[in-house]
Amino acid sequence: MPAQRSVDAPGFSTRRFREEREADWVAFDALLAKLEKKGATALTSDELLQLPILYRATLSSLSIARATSLDKALLDHLEALSMRGYFLVYGVRESRAARLRRFILYDWPAAVRAVWKETIVIALVILLGAITSWSLVASNPEWYYNFVPDEMAGGRDPRASVEYLRSTLGHGPDAESERSGLHVFATFLFTHNSGVSIMSFALGFAFGVPTLMLEYYQGIWLGAMLAVFTSKGLGVDFGGWLFIHGTTELFAAALSGAAGLRIGTAVLFPGACGRLQAAAHAGRTAGKVMVGVIAMLLVAGLLEGFGRQLITDTAMRYGIGTLMIAFWFGYYYIPRREDAA
Repeated sequence: MPAQRSVDAPGFSTRRFREEREADWVAFDALLAKLEKKGATALTSDELLQLPILYRATLSSLSIARATSLDKALLDHLEALSMRGYFLVYGVRESRAARLRRFILYDWPAAVRAVWKETIVIALVILLGAITSWSLVASNPEWYYNFVPDEMAGGRDPRASVEYLRSTLGHGPDAESERSGLHVFATFLFTHNSGVSIMSFALGFAFGVPTLMLEYYQGIWLGAMLAVFTSKGLGVDFGGWLFIHGTTELFAAALSGAAGLRIGTAVLFPGACGRLQAAAHAGRTAGKVMVGVIAMLLVAGLLEGFGRQLITDTAMRYGIGTLMIAFWFGYYYIPRREDAA
């Protein structure tokens, strides 16, 4: 190989090295520039065949330059050209639309499936909170005021009349007035629920304890309010009022808690790798889950602020809530062909 002999020959220099090989570097750089500007479709078949050949020639030049300690400027040029060539020749190039499609169809559902154990734990914690408050308020209504603040209750408490409670569900004579300003209500609900979910996720690093407490509280106010409406004979109506958006909202809450718990358990039980490495790995999965959680909460906010107010038929509310939970379960947990690939 003449190039290699020239390296070993006396008097070998950067100038001679350039003279023998620079034509390949220039040709490779020109093809890369064309590829960057116009894409692979702009290259002829001969140029496409030349790309990997020129890439390997550039790598060979870089290897010789390193071995013979040539000047740093030439070495930096060859390293930059080789790295640029790697990403353009062998790197995966996807458009933004393709990356978004991949995230929606594959990455997000895969991340949710990865935290299925944590999701079950959080769902049980929410259920435990609901059972606890429901049993306490059912036995003594005064417990209600310890669980639900006045601003959240909005007059829906044990002292409220059946007619007033029914009107808050959209069935009373004052239901029409409740439908005004729905966009403001939807925005408030989305902001509030997103804040609680993000906090539940963000506090997961503290071994998951604050996350479990926040999720337990989510169940507390739910069970207390259910006890009040049940005591007035409005349990089924309240269930429909909640179900239309609650299946999406509570599922999102469970996922946000699961994301926080994934990070907390990684910090507490890092395994063979260090805590920072385990937390970083868990954080990548949890971050994908949380992007989806915000989208789910947006859907829940629209259902809560608009759908629940405009759709007053209890059976239809249950039907929409059932369709939503079936959609989310199918979206997350039905395997996809590309996942296996």
